[in-house]
Amino acid sequence: MINITVAWMALGFFVGFVIYLLPKLDRLLSLAVAVASLAYAALVFLQPSPLDIQLLDNFGVTLTVDQFSAFFILTNALVTAAVTIYCWQTDKKSFFYMQIAILHASVNATFICSDFISLYVALEVISVAAFLLIAYPRTNRSIWVALRYLFVSNTAMLLYLVGAVIVYQAHHSFNFAGLRGAPPEAVALIFLGLLAKGGIFVSGLWLPLTHSESQTPVSAMLSGVVVKSAVFPLMRCALMVEEVDPIVRLFGVGTALLGVGYAVFEKDTKRMLAFHTISQLGFVLAAPIVGGFYGLTHGLVKSSLFLIAGSLPSRNFKELNYKGIDNKIWLAALIASFSISGFPLLSGFGAKILTTKNLLDWQVIVMNVAALGTAISFAKFIFLPHGKQSPKSKVNAGFWWAMVILLGGLFAANVFYYEAYTVKNIIKPLATIFLGWIAYLLIFKKAAIKLPRAVEQFDHLIGAMSLMLILLFWIVWTQLPFSI
Repeated sequence: MINITVAWMALGFFVGFVIYLLPKLDRLLSLAVAVASLAYAALVFLQPSPLDIQLLDNFGVTLTVDQFSAFFILTNALVTAAVTIYCWQTDKKSFFYMQIAILHASVNATFICSDFISLYVALEVISVAAFLLIAYPRTNRSIWVALRYLFVSNTAMLLYLVGAVIVYQAHHSFNFAGLRGAPPEAVALIFLGLLAKGGIFVSGLWLPLTHSESQTPVSAMLSGVVVKSAVFPLMRCALMVEEVDPIVRLFGVGTALLGVGYAVFEKDTKRMLAFHTISQLGFVLAAPIVGGFYGLTHGLVKSSLFLIAGSLPSRNFKELNYKGIDNKIWLAALIASFSISGFPLLSGFGAKILTTKNLLDWQVIVMNVAALGTAISFAKFIFLPHGKQSPKSKVNAGFWWAMVILLGGLFAANVFYYEAYTVKNIIKPLATIFLGWIAYLLIFKKAAIKLPRAVEQFDHLIGAMSLMLILLFWIVWTQLPFSI
């Protein structure tokens, strides 16, 4: 299994360079990488016990492969396959598919790393690959958005690296377990880097512009899997070092509420989805032990909705309510929206029930409010008028095959938590969805509130990062007395 893991890790990077040499095989090779990850995830699910690999010594690479990792690897495989098929009949060049393969491989690496230096390298490779994909259209706008993303990401990673060095200074090891007993500034710096990189709380307000202004397939990759590359290590640390679990849960709750607070008022489809990505990452962090299943469900839903949003005749909900959308596209949006709202028969239902059962008492009320906000947000898609296909809404066959993969995954993933289907568990989500729809139709559909975007400006993002560092240091100092 060790040899298979190492070969699988290297495969994506190797294929990325082969694509550059054999451009005529770019689509097939990109798809093959995703299929290989799908097979590897299935193999990990069948493993009876976790696999710990230490390739060198304390300076080397430490890997942990278990079923928690497998959920995220599976998500990456399905989303990458869907995006590749979606782009199959487009004019994307081999350079695009090369970056998709490299991005896929580096994201996978973050799901099995359990030392801070290997994680740092993987996250930096992700930054470069994501930057190139965001800037792919080579317009002034796309290049600026990509540079903005890269600068924020690299600033966060610089602070993260300083924290990793302090951990090594304290324990002579870069292992995640080194957070136990580490100086508070080390924990604060590492967490700030991961929070900013993952789009968590106010450190993640770079995300809405980046995800909404990227090309549709890139937005699907970013929201579906890339942001989880920094969220996963936070959960892994919470599971390995119980003292940091309350901190991760706290930011999960705050993020869920912040993201959905923006999403319910947003009138732009892609910006609403981007803000809701922030919110859903909060759900993933709120109960780390079951975050893998929620991460899978969210990845499938959000990727499908970004692909759907790119196929609509307009990005403005008001215009869509006037023009209407195609019946088939509306049905795809309906399934995805039902799942993320927690409707039975789709994996979003089981994910929400499982997360709710693993919340602490102080989290319950706020997360219920966030769940209500989710139902309100996605009522915008559910209640769009729909009819016969118009010329502007025609999509290629790749779109529908992508929907088969992503939406089919939402039905199939019910197998992971079929115990959720009890009468008691079904009633609450249905009531929440119903209340959300009523609130949308009576209040939010007519609301004309436009939240300020000043907080998303570049200089404010860096300022917010500084404030978050102070907040994190205070939280660690007061909540983790062992590290003083």
